[in-house]
Amino acid sequence: MTFEEYQKLCKGTAKKFRDKEKEIMSWGLGISGEAGDVAGCIKKTISHHDNQKDGIKENLGDTLWYIAMICNFFNWNLEDVLEENIKKLKQRHPNGFSHKSSRKDKRKDWNE
Repeated sequence: MTFEEYQKLCKGTAKKFRDKEKEIMSWGLGISGEAGDVAGCIKKTISHHDNQKDGIKENLGDTLWYIAMICNFFNWNLEDVLEENIKKLKQRHPNGFSHKSSRKDKRKDWNE
């Protein structure tokens, strides 16, 4: 399956909104909730010795669904978003990540 196919399939499983503000709010809050679920499963797996690896995988899929829906909302191609991200990271850390290269970074603050 390609990313483009995935994005189209996600549209078919999504709630239809009349209000665009409520739509993007739903996708934005949804991704936050799913990311929290991923973190919770990792915590339980490591700290509680309760294997939640299946939950991690499932919630990563749910997080990706919300990413695809945000891309759909803004008419962005998910593959383009991924390519732009890698391009940015390669420029930021051409020799791979290091603490030294991360300190000299002058990027915009996107709530990072």
